Amino acid sequence: MLDFFKHIFAKAEYDLDGEDFYKKFLEDGGNAVLLDVRTQNEYAMGTIKGSKNIDFYSNTFQDKINALDKNKTYYVFCRSGNRSGKACQLMTDKGMKAFNLDGGIGAWPG
Repeated sequence: MLDFFKHIFAKAEYDLDGEDFYKKFLEDGGNAVLLDVRTQNEYAMGTIKGSKNIDFYSNTFQDKINALDKNKTYYVFCRSGNRSGKACQLMTDKGMKAFNLDGGIGAWPG
């Protein structure tokens, strides 16, 4: 039973806390893409400078993710880290390199 709970609460390997996320983003330089997966309304209320918006709840989310450059590394965030974690799972399943900002936009230290 304990293994069951460990699996549920285990962090994915692409989950990074704010400091590690920011540090890795800076290290990747021109290969790094900030991706905000919140809704357009959330995005319009404020985001991390330089981020691109692809709404996780949009019907076109999968198509837009498929059109991204697979040679880039994606730094994905949302409000709390839940949607962006799911987006990272989808992206890594497609062979893309993606990291989730665990805790969401509020964890961004930059």
